[in-house]
Amino acid sequence: MVFEIASFSFTLIELGLLLAVAALVGMAKTGVQGSGMIAVPMLALVFGAKGSTGVMLPILIFADLFGVYYYNKHANWQHLKKLIPFAFVGVILGTVTGNVINETVFAHSMVVIIFVSLTIMIWREKNTKADIPDSFWFVAAIGIAGGFTTMVGNLAGPVMALYILSMQLPKNQFIGTAAWFFLIINLLKVPFHIWVWETITWDTVRLDIVLIPAIAIGAVLGISIVKRIPEVGFRWFVIAMTAASAIAMML
Repeated sequence: MVFEIASFSFTLIELGLLLAVAALVGMAKTGVQGSGMIAVPMLALVFGAKGSTGVMLPILIFADLFGVYYYNKHANWQHLKKLIPFAFVGVILGTVTGNVINETVFAHSMVVIIFVSLTIMIWREKNTKADIPDSFWFVAAIGIAGGFTTMVGNLAGPVMALYILSMQLPKNQFIGTAAWFFLIINLLKVPFHIWVWETITWDTVRLDIVLIPAIAIGAVLGISIVKRIPEVGFRWFVIAMTAASAIAMML
């Protein structure tokens, strides 16, 4: 059986993957950290690595809107103002690099970045007396790395998680700050995807619009799940989901 959406044709399995991707991204943007990263390789199975980034971006933006709407009052703008200028630099670097690097090299690089971030997260959780890193270079490195990884592969989740966990923000501030960060950066990425990479077209947008109900279902599920996770448990939940997404990328 073949399903026609916009100009695309999907098998039942491919359609199931698309719906799962949309729901997972919705969950990620309302607090189930890491589920969106699991969705990245799933979407790549249908559209390929680079092509999937253009399909994924509007899905991310729609999901960001759900996250911003629900957690808006919890965003920490002090940190956002520091990160966003550097993240935009990372987006530009990612745009240039994405046209020249080998996809296999990119995939391996992403896995390394995720595992390095994961290692630092675990170390900081086990060393609660460690100073909060607030130097210019730490913020610059995180911002540029976040912008670069989100542009090239929509994989900035671990980088942002590393920063927010390091700042020791509580659960709702974690989610609200991340929601605003990614909404702003994802909107900044749109022109590069349309006119430089040409991965976003009217057909991909029409396809993404069809997936909005699945995104909404995922967002509601994410809110429900996060409410049941205690403050301390949430930090380890983020680490566990990051580890799971890293393994998914590696496979």
